[in-house]
Amino acid sequence: MNKITKILTVVVTCLAIGYLSGTVTRSAILTWYPTLVKPSFNPPNWIFAPVWSTLYIMMGVAAGLVWNRIDFEKEIVTKALIVFAIQLGLNALWSYLFFGLKNPMLAGIEIIILWLMIFETYTQFSKINKIAGYLFLPYLAWVSFAAVLNGSIWWLNR
Repeated sequence: MNKITKILTVVVTCLAIGYLSGTVTRSAILTWYPTLVKPSFNPPNWIFAPVWSTLYIMMGVAAGLVWNRIDFEKEIVTKALIVFAIQLGLNALWSYLFFGLKNPMLAGIEIIILWLMIFETYTQFSKINKIAGYLFLPYLAWVSFAAVLNGSIWWLNR
């Protein structure tokens, strides 16, 4: 596979996982989520889809750039892609915990683990391709904000 095919493969995979985890979110956004007390800094619902779509594309590009180095640095690339896959799974799990199970506390605990795995992915990717590492910084920032938002929602609704 060439570089572009690798990037497109991972971008499509990330977007598909985002779409699937979004299926849990969609019904709760209309029913359960509006009933929660939210902090003043809670963004409008419409902002989440474009932000997450952009982040999934950036994640996919980053992972594709790293995957493209597998013939030259097999061991470190394999490790980085495993960490990437774990954080992507945790990303999808958060939606299920928060919106599917309607459990902000459990989602809050999980988002801390997710944040740590995103940071580890950033660290691993940066060793292989600086651009791939940089592409993870907006994701890390957004999940930092999401963690504060998650914690605030839990606190206000406990």
